[in-house]
Amino acid sequence: MVDLNTLFKAADWQTEKHAPAIDIDKEEDPKGIKIKVMVGKEIAHPNTTAHHIAWIDCYFLPEGENFAVHVGKAEFNAHGASAQGADTSTLYTRPAVSFVLNTEKSGTVIAFSYCNIHGLWQSEQEVTVE
Repeated sequence: MVDLNTLFKAADWQTEKHAPAIDIDKEEDPKGIKIKVMVGKEIAHPNTTAHHIAWIDCYFLPEGENFAVHVGKAEFNAHGASAQGADTSTLYTRPAVSFVLNTEKSGTVIAFSYCNIHGLWQSEQEVTVE
């Protein structure tokens, strides 16, 4: 059986352009949190037909629980391709997505991203709900 931990790479998003950066903002409602996940926040990631971020997936693991809840997934499909060939379009998707989650529990936001050249990446961010 494949150990899934060997498939996912992790690094500091400030020094590694593939690692998802997670920003958490509290909503006006004390139970609401806004989760923004972006790849290439500090160091731009290429977004070309040949090299791009294909998707970002987000989960929330409530404190004291054994199973994470799937918050959402975003796919990025505009990478400069057109009928004229690779990288001939002016349309490029920026790999960034926002979710709003209501929770009464603190926990951990876990984000995954997929680069078509460099594989799977993950990041985590603790969230405290008061």
